[in-house]
Amino acid sequence: MSTFIHDDAPKSLFHIGRAAAPTGVLSREEAQALVERTVKLSTADAVRVSVNSSRETNLRFADNQMSTSGVTTNTTIRVQSVFGKRRASVVTNDRSDEGLRRAVQQSEAIARLAPEDPEYLGELGGQQYTPVSAWSDATAELTAEGRARAALSALAPARAGKELTVAGFIICNASASAIGTNAGLFAYHRGTTANYTLTARTNDGTGSGWVGAEDTDWAKLDFQSVADRAIEKARRSRSPVAIEPGRYTVIFEPEATANLVGLMGNAFQARAADEGRSAFSKTGGTKLGEKILDERVTLYSDPADPLILASPFDAEGLPLSRQTWVRNGVLNQLAYNRYWANRQGKTPTGGSAGLRMADGPDSLESLIAGTTRGILVTRLWYLRPLDPRTLMYTGLTRDGTFLIENGKIARSIKNFRFNDSPLFMLNNLEGVGKAVRTAGGEGGPGVAMPPIKVRDFNFTSLSDAV
Repeated sequence: MSTFIHDDAPKSLFHIGRAAAPTGVLSREEAQALVERTVKLSTADAVRVSVNSSRETNLRFADNQMSTSGVTTNTTIRVQSVFGKRRASVVTNDRSDEGLRRAVQQSEAIARLAPEDPEYLGELGGQQYTPVSAWSDATAELTAEGRARAALSALAPARAGKELTVAGFIICNASASAIGTNAGLFAYHRGTTANYTLTARTNDGTGSGWVGAEDTDWAKLDFQSVADRAIEKARRSRSPVAIEPGRYTVIFEPEATANLVGLMGNAFQARAADEGRSAFSKTGGTKLGEKILDERVTLYSDPADPLILASPFDAEGLPLSRQTWVRNGVLNQLAYNRYWANRQGKTPTGGSAGLRMADGPDSLESLIAGTTRGILVTRLWYLRPLDPRTLMYTGLTRDGTFLIENGKIARSIKNFRFNDSPLFMLNNLEGVGKAVRTAGGEGGPGVAMPPIKVRDFNFTSLSDAV
């Protein structure tokens, strides 16, 4: 069942101690018992039961005051029933015997009427998984008081100075996922995520600064640093001037890199490449083994990577491991689901487990210092695909865009619209820094990217938005 608690009175933000109630996240034993109860009710040829439980805490503030604080707990059970190659799923959050029985019966009734799925390969049996330690008690047990104290790191200086308005969102999630089948599979993983995003705006309406931070462990987030950097960006970005659109040397902060390069995470699909629908297709085959990016670029997914820490299995229960998509600029491998791997005689890789770009030797400061004339971009937003064959996207800069002259930030400039591709920009690479876990979400969860410097990035028009 799902529960939402809304802390209406501001005083409640400061008078709640450690969470007295259970976190709402099922233990391995609880999840396995729930899966087994459900499987026993099935009369289908095959059944898969997926259980997801979570406890989400959040705090939102805007206009220099806290506005909402809440806790949501939820457990959902997805039952997939299969007869031959006919399958269907039903989702419920009713964990009673009757609720589970009803979900099983409904999924079986729909499955009998469903068309055959020619790509269905049956359910997995028992698998071996590499454990991923992604849990933090500090995140799972976070109180309203803890969230409020973090928010005050931005609210206090904004209120004191009377020149800034801040808005932010703190969201912490503790969750567990489990998958079981009547073929003998059982998989379980739990993890936490603490995410904080902050926007500071100058009261004259011309300056805006954004900073985000994310970690599995709430205690590792430096809220004062986030506030200081967002406020500094807002102040520095006041009264921007317009410069002509065109191709520029651009330094992307890690979030901006993630916003665009992170979108490549879903582009490495082998089936699309084999069928000629991908940026990695070519006449008569794929670009596997060919140099597609600057040799300084290595892109990989790894659920156990300290900056990713994702589930070690996908939605079917297939184990996930480190997969290096691009190694030193060369397309190293593609992603195979079970069906396409079986058809092509390959080993399935399963779904993506985040995306990380390997570290380089540069810092953001050294990238700026080594630039005669260029543009510094805080982040990108409102990205939309233009051409899947080139991974061309359009989007806008936002919340702090600056002109660099002679190795220093010279002035704030108006935002741009761009048309460009991560494939193009990573072929025009001039510098790479150290990857950090990013928080903005444009490229999805589990994205770790460095600051990078590229040449000839294509800004096509100006935007008056800050």
